[in-house]
Amino acid sequence: MSEKDRMLSGKLYIAKDNELAKMNKKKNILLKEFNEILDCERRSEIIKELFGNVGKNYYIEPPLHMDYGCNTYIGNNFYANCDLIILDVAKVFIGNDVFIGPRVNIFTASHPISSKIRNLNLEYGKEIHIGNSVWIGGNTTINPGVTIGDNVVIGSGSVVTKDIPNNVIAAGNPCKVLRKITEEDELYWQSLADKYYEEKENEKC
Repeated sequence: MSEKDRMLSGKLYIAKDNELAKMNKKKNILLKEFNEILDCERRSEIIKELFGNVGKNYYIEPPLHMDYGCNTYIGNNFYANCDLIILDVAKVFIGNDVFIGPRVNIFTASHPISSKIRNLNLEYGKEIHIGNSVWIGGNTTINPGVTIGDNVVIGSGSVVTKDIPNNVIAAGNPCKVLRKITEEDELYWQSLADKYYEEKENEKC
């Protein structure tokens, strides 16, 4: 089994490998261009080349930092603010309609607790899954192996160490569920949206 295969299967592996080095070099070239150019159309093309898969309608504000890029998969209507870091030594799956604030860290990479083994340069990764309609506040860190459900709000500055269920607001270090997202929440925000569109319509008159 190659070091790449070991890495993607969650086994211990050593990153100092020719195949992984080539993948990393390709990523470095693409990210350097992405982070330095102003051309939004070219940046969009680079994201298609860099990521494992991208859906329709996506935007990532530079700078962006990744381990490989090709192990990250994003759905439709994706937005990420500046300084997104994705350490994708294992696969990262992000659903549709996901908003990510600035300086969010998504870490699949981890290291053995034993310093003796860690000092042998052995490491491993665990997949991260982020559902649909998720908003992740700025300065949040998502740790290896975490699954975040659908329709979730993660408060800024959170450290997500365990799975988060559907339809909740969660925050803190460690991140914990604060409450469910209710019908009252939906009605409140719908009323504000209705008022916005009503005011915009009146401005045309």
